[in-house]
Amino acid sequence: MMKTCAVQVENGKQGENDEPSVGPVYRSILAKDGFPPPDSNMSTSWEVFRYAAEKYPQNKMLGWREFTNEKAGHYLWKTYKEIYEEVLNAGSALQQLGAQRGSRIGIYGVNCPQWVVAMEACNGYSLICVPLYDTLGAGAVDYIIDHAEIEFVFVQDKKVEQLLSSDCNSAKKLKAMVSFTLLTRERSSNAAKNGIKVYSWNEFLHMGKEYPCDPYPPRPLDICTIMYTSGTSGNPKGVILTHENHATCIKGIDLFLEQFEDKMTVDDVYLSFLPLAHVIDRVVEEYFFHKGASVGYYQGDVNALRDDLMELKPTVFAGVPRVFERIHEGVLKALQELRPLRRMIFNILYNHKLFWMRSGYKHKNASPLADFLAFHKVHAQLGGRIRLLISGGAPLSTEIEEFLKVTSCAFFVQAYGLTETCGPSTAGLPDEMTMVGTVGVPSAYVDLRLEAVPEMGYDPLGIPSRGEVCIRGKTVFTGYYKNPELTKEVIRDGWFHTGDIGEMNSDGVLKIIDRKKNIFKLSQGEYVAVEYLEKVYSCASILEDIWVYGDSFQSKLVAVVNPHEGNTRIWAKSTGHAGSFTELCSLDALKKHILNELKTIAEKNKLKGFEYIKGVVLEPVPFSVERDQVTPTMKKKRAQMLKYYQAEIDKVYKNL
Repeated sequence: MMKTCAVQVENGKQGENDEPSVGPVYRSILAKDGFPPPDSNMSTSWEVFRYAAEKYPQNKMLGWREFTNEKAGHYLWKTYKEIYEEVLNAGSALQQLGAQRGSRIGIYGVNCPQWVVAMEACNGYSLICVPLYDTLGAGAVDYIIDHAEIEFVFVQDKKVEQLLSSDCNSAKKLKAMVSFTLLTRERSSNAAKNGIKVYSWNEFLHMGKEYPCDPYPPRPLDICTIMYTSGTSGNPKGVILTHENHATCIKGIDLFLEQFEDKMTVDDVYLSFLPLAHVIDRVVEEYFFHKGASVGYYQGDVNALRDDLMELKPTVFAGVPRVFERIHEGVLKALQELRPLRRMIFNILYNHKLFWMRSGYKHKNASPLADFLAFHKVHAQLGGRIRLLISGGAPLSTEIEEFLKVTSCAFFVQAYGLTETCGPSTAGLPDEMTMVGTVGVPSAYVDLRLEAVPEMGYDPLGIPSRGEVCIRGKTVFTGYYKNPELTKEVIRDGWFHTGDIGEMNSDGVLKIIDRKKNIFKLSQGEYVAVEYLEKVYSCASILEDIWVYGDSFQSKLVAVVNPHEGNTRIWAKSTGHAGSFTELCSLDALKKHILNELKTIAEKNKLKGFEYIKGVVLEPVPFSVERDQVTPTMKKKRAQMLKYYQAEIDKVYKNL
C-alpha cells in the first residue's frame, strides 16, 4: 500500500476583488513531480483496443447469455480477434454508407457486444460515438438525435419502435439504422416509410466484409464521444470527451491499481451492469480491454442480476449505491431468519474482523476464521470469485461501505467522478479503513482543490476545509456541445467547477458532503444541506428512500418517504395492523412510527433542531426514472419531485 495518499502542490489563498478563497491544490503521489508521461501504445481510445487485440487475440473479450425458450443459458464468448474483425467490418460498412470523419453515430440499447463493436468502429474510423440513453424516454432521445445531428444509429430491436414513434421526429433525419439483431418486417417497413435504410446486424457486417476499408485512426485531441448527461433539470448536456481524455483515464487507472499487491490480470472478469451510455461503465470496460481481460454482460433484467452473478462469477463489479444497499438489505434479511444464537455469533465475528481491519490488517488476514464460518456465504452470493467492488455515481452510506468491506471478502472502494471528468477523479485505497465514508485521493492525471462558497458557509481555508470541488487535468472535458455559455460558466481559469461540495483533510482525502445547488434557506434564515440530510436519514431500516423538502417560506422540514416493504410488514405484524402495503402506507400510526425513527437518527447524529423532519408523506411506489423523479444514476430531480408531490406537501404543512 502507498505510504502517502496525495501531495500538496500549491498553497491555498484568500480571495481578492470579490474572488472566492481557494484551498491548497492536491495531486496523486504518482504525479508529485508532474503528471506521468503518456504511453505510446495508448494515446487514443482506438489504440487501447487495437493494441489489446494484437497482444491478446485468443483471449475471451465479450460474453453474453443466450436465451432458449426465454430462459438465459450459459455465457457465450467472442475473442479479441473475433471482435476486432467485426469492428473492421462495421467501420467499413459505415464508410460504405457515407459516414465521414467526424460523423455522429448514435447507439441506443442495453449493454451487449454489438454496443462495443459499434463504439470501437467509431473509434477506429474517426467517427463520434453518441450514446442514446436506454433509461430515458423518447423525448430525450429525440432531443439528442437533433442536437448532435446524428446520421446513423445502432439500435436494440426493442427500441426501434421508440425511434420510429411520433414522439421522435428527429429520427426522420437519420440516413440508416442498424439493428443489434434482426428487424421484423413491420419495423423495417415503418423505417422505410420514413426514408431510413435499415439493416440487420449480419447484413451490415456482410456489407463491410464485401467492401473493406482500412481504419482511419483518430488523433489524441479528436472528439471521441459526445456523452449526454441527464441532469436534474432541463435538456441533457452534451459532454465533449476527446480520445486523449479516454486514453489518459485508462492509463491513470492502470497506474493506480499497479501500486497494490493484488494485480489485475487477463483472468479477471467484469460484470457489465451499469449502462454503457454512462461514462463509468465505459471506462471500466476500456480498462479491461487494455488488460486483455473479459467483460460479461448482464441479461438486461435487474431482477435477474443475482443469476448473472452466479453464472458469470465475476472478479470485479461496479454499481451505484442503490445496488449495494440492496445487497446489504439481502444479507440483513437472511440474518433475521437465523436463530438468535447464530445471529449473535455473526455479530461477534463481524466486530472481531472489523477490529483487526481498523488496526491495519488487510481484509484477507484480519480474520480467516470469520471468513470461513460466516462471510464466505456473502462472498458466494456475489458469485464466489469477486475481488473488487466499486461504488460510484452518488455517496454511499458509511454503514453500508463498512459492512461490505468486512463481509464481502473483497476489496471495496468508493470512487468519485463525473461525465465531465471522463470517469474517476478520485478513488479510495483498498483495505484502508480510515477512508470509509470518503471518495479517496486524486487520480494520477488530475489536480484537485476546493473553492469557497460563502453563501453556504463553506471555507476551504477553515477547519475542516470545505468548499466546491474543482478539478483540472488531462481527463477533464473540453466543453459542452453547442453550449459555450454553459462551458464558460463551469470552466474558469482552467478549473472545472463540479457543483459538488467536498471536505478535504490534510492528506488530500476527499469526502463529498453536499451539492451546491441542493441547498435552501428556511424562513428563520438557516441553510439546509439537503443531500447530506438524506444520506443521514436513509440509515433508518424502515426507509427504502427519502426526499427531504423545505423552502424559505417554511421554518420546518418535511419529507416524502418510500417505506421499506419488508420492514413495514414486520412493524404491522408486531402492532396488529393488517392490509396491503399501500393500505399500510395510509396509516397515521405508520407515519408516527417513521417520524419517531427519523427523530432517533437525528438525535444520534446530533443534527440541529431545524434539520429534524417534522412531517412525512408516505409513498408506497418507489421513486423512478419512468415517472421522471430521478436520473438513471438515481439522483433526485428535485423540481420534478416537488411538482409531483406539491399537493401532499401542502397538506402536511397545513397540518403542522
